Amino acid sequence: MQLAERLTALVEPSLDAMGYELVRLHLVGSRRPTLQVMAERRDGQPMSVEDCANISRSLSALLDVEDPIPDSYTLEVTSPGLDRPLVRPEDFDRFVGAQAQLETRRPLDGRKRFKGKLMGRDGQGGVRLVAAGSEVTIPLAEVARARLVPDEATIAAALRRHHPH
Repeated sequence: MQLAERLTALVEPSLDAMGYELVRLHLVGSRRPTLQVMAERRDGQPMSVEDCANISRSLSALLDVEDPIPDSYTLEVTSPGLDRPLVRPEDFDRFVGAQAQLETRRPLDGRKRFKGKLMGRDGQGGVRLVAAGSEVTIPLAEVARARLVPDEATIAAALRRHHPH
């Protein structure tokens, strides 16, 4: 099992027990690596600084005991934000109707970048996207990176959630 998989297996149950869901775990750098843990609240509420601090304290204690990273490292806990990465297959269904940008591992129809309205997954493991007026299906296995692209309505809704009047 690779280190990232071992870390995910350690971190996920702890986050789950605290009421959070792991969005993405990333170990970057080699000299003094940074373990990036992106999480969100299961109740759908926005993440606060306190949420990130609680997760950081809990995971620091867990990782100190388990010691899965041989060298010293930095733990960085973040929330997804408006340009949220789409990581799990179900993310593509959860955010149907949102604008998304996908990058493929190799060119499909001569291009690697697709931007459009997310239409969810089809039954054959493809992601449906309406881009430039026509629907394209990209095999999930070919998606290298995907993220939401916030539009004005998304930004306005987020501002109302964080600053209700």
